[in-house]
Amino acid sequence: MVNGKTSVNVKIEKGVKELATQLLDRMGIDQTTAIDMFYRQIIMERRLPFQPAVALTPDERLASAILKKNIPRVKIEMDENKNAVVDKDLHPDVHDWLVNG
Repeated sequence: MVNGKTSVNVKIEKGVKELATQLLDRMGIDQTTAIDMFYRQIIMERRLPFQPAVALTPDERLASAILKKNIPRVKIEMDENKNAVVDKDLHPDVHDWLVNG
């Protein structure tokens, strides 16, 4: 490796930077050290140190949450006003989720 220092200038959303900085502070790491660690990990692994993934759609997130809670798949009917209707006695968890979110 070449000795010496150089700068990296990036544009990032303000909220992302603020939240990351707060978390890094709690870890006792400044931004420069965190970015240096990230670059060194890329070099060591010869790839990104995480696996980028496609963001889930809201429907996919909902399905994932339902599966994690082991809530059974239930066909949800709609009434004449387009409100979801589920039998409370047959599917109390689903009914509770529909009512309370």
